[in-house]
Amino acid sequence: MSGHSKWSTIKRKKGAADAKRGAVFTRVAKEIALAAREGGGDPDTNFSLRIAVDKAKAANMPKDNIERAIKRGTGEGKDGTAYEEIMYEGYAPHGVALMIETVTDNRNRAVSDIRHILSRYGGGMGETGSVAWQFTRASYFEFSSEGLDEDEIYMYAIEGGADDISFEDDNAEIVGPVSAFKTVGDQLRLAGIKIEDAGLRMVPNQELELGVDDALKVMKVIEALEELDDVQDVYSNLHISDDILAKMEAD
Repeated sequence: MSGHSKWSTIKRKKGAADAKRGAVFTRVAKEIALAAREGGGDPDTNFSLRIAVDKAKAANMPKDNIERAIKRGTGEGKDGTAYEEIMYEGYAPHGVALMIETVTDNRNRAVSDIRHILSRYGGGMGETGSVAWQFTRASYFEFSSEGLDEDEIYMYAIEGGADDISFEDDNAEIVGPVSAFKTVGDQLRLAGIKIEDAGLRMVPNQELELGVDDALKVMKVIEALEELDDVQDVYSNLHISDDILAKMEAD
């Protein structure tokens, strides 16, 4: 499993019982609303919505909150909040490239908050296209492989159109083209596999390796960005080694 995915897993475990549960609910609610807006409010026919609802349930989000988020996305909600998805580009210290995914109802606030964090930590915003060329958008799936047959997982993934499958520490990762997101998801769902994380991600074409101390400084920038209400995810081309992960997990 890649360092980025291990870090995502660590964050989920840390966030499962911490004081930021409200922020987690807000982030997942936005994801649900967007998925419902784009593909309808039925999780049985909208795979992206199904994944978002599963994430909400895993975070113990109340059923009423989930239903309100779906209605907000389909236009049935009464609060009138309209979210838009915007990807910002920037740099952390040491030239680490960042793609910052936001879902916001106020783009001026979102870009101002992001610019403030990057400036505070010695980074900066980038022009459109200045960073994006270093990444490829891809479908991503992660789930527990414990008790599952790896050969069967390979078969499901390949039949769905995936490009890469990896296994480590009872976890499986599948990466494929954007066009394979639904087909791979359908294959896994039909096989009865519980998907823990899935979505469209920005995958770095080449990772940048730094010393542990410098990498930890970059991770602090990424963590600060991820704490912003409007930020859904932050992608970087930083190579996250096991040494870095161990220090991050211990904090």
